[in-house]
Parts: sequence; C-alpha cells; structure tokens
Amino acid sequence: MTIRVVLADDQALVRAGFRVLLETEDGFEVCGEAGNGAEAVEQAVAHRPDIVVMDIRMPGTDGLEATRRITANPELAGVKVLVLTTFDVDEYVYDALRAGASGFLLKDTEPVELLRALQVIASGEALLAPTVTRRLIAEFVGRPEHRKVDTGAIHQITEREREVLALVAGGLSNDEIAEHLVISSATARTHVSRIMTKIAARDRAQLVVLAYESGLVKPRSAH
Repeated sequence: MTIRVVLADDQALVRAGFRVLLETEDGFEVCGEAGNGAEAVEQAVAHRPDIVVMDIRMPGTDGLEATRRITANPELAGVKVLVLTTFDVDEYVYDALRAGASGFLLKDTEPVELLRALQVIASGEALLAPTVTRRLIAEFVGRPEHRKVDTGAIHQITEREREVLALVAGGLSNDEIAEHLVISSATARTHVSRIMTKIAARDRAQLVVLAYESGLVKPRSAH
C-alpha cells in the first residue's frame, strides 16, 4: 500500500527535505505541498491524502486551525494529520490532539522515526513522540477547566470497554491490551472499534483525550 502525503510547512527547504526523504522510500508518495494552514486544507480537499504532515506555526491560518478544519470536514474523514513541530510544549500536544491530530512528532526526530510514524498513523494507531509523554497530556487535559467532553457518552460503554479505554489511554497497543486482559487481539480490536463508535472518536488519539477529559483516567505524577 502506498501512503499518500501532503506536506504543510511554511519553510520551502523543510518541505523539500521531507519530499526527498519520502520519495526515496518505497511505499510513500508526496501528492501536495502547502506553505500555510489554509493551503493545507485546500490540498487535503484536492488530493484526499492518507496523511497531512502539519507544522504548527505558519503564517495566517496556523497548523492547529488547519487540523480542526480537516478533521471537522466529513468529506475528509479518511485524512489523518501528523503534527510536526519544533515546539515541545505541553499545550501544543493537547491542542493538536484535541483538534483531531493522530500524532505528534518533533522536527528533530530521526528520518526513520518519521517514516515509522507515518506507517503507524496510516494503520490507524496514535503516535506520540517519546519526548512528548502521555504523562504531560494527562496533566494538562486532566485540569477541570479543560474538561469539555460529554461524559454521557462515556456512560454508554460497558465495564469491559471502560477497562479497554483506560488501557488505550495508557498507550497500549491492541496486542498489549489483549495480553493484559487475556483476550484475543481480534477481540481487543473489536472493543476499541466499538468504543470509538459509541463516543464518536475519530481515532485512538482522540480516545486518549476523551479518556482523560472524562475523568476515566486520572493524571499521574512523573516517576
């Protein structure tokens, strides 16, 4: 399967570097470029890529707003967003994931990690940079002023699904959830899929946000 990508960054040199990286690897195709958020949305509509690699700080419409517009557009339901930035700041992580991004990486990530990130997101998983830990997300979205989720949706899921959701929020993959609960991987996938449907989550990244915002998963202190 070829992963089709749109590159959104206000620096042409950065876009050129990413294009060279992706086009020299099998399984990737750069189908569009954008120099700001508005152009990123236009490119997403025009090309329907699998993933938009989105910078946060861009002139005019920034990457966070562009991400919101893409994820809010029903016609772009299949388009994922990978936020790539130089800014390792807690609030950006929260805002990016809440805007609907499927992943968050820093620009100093090694090329092989960027390629892996695109593959992970294309497969439907959530991706967070190792330096942007789930602890930071937990501490930020766990603050009462940020809890905007409809907790009624959480009450619709079963006790087992609540358990699975907590494990997803802890960063576990379907295989790891299966091992933890002593169930099959297929059953774990089914549980995750049903939870996403019940609480209208776009992907696993949104499940993480919803789990913390609902209070189902409590913020933890650093170890």
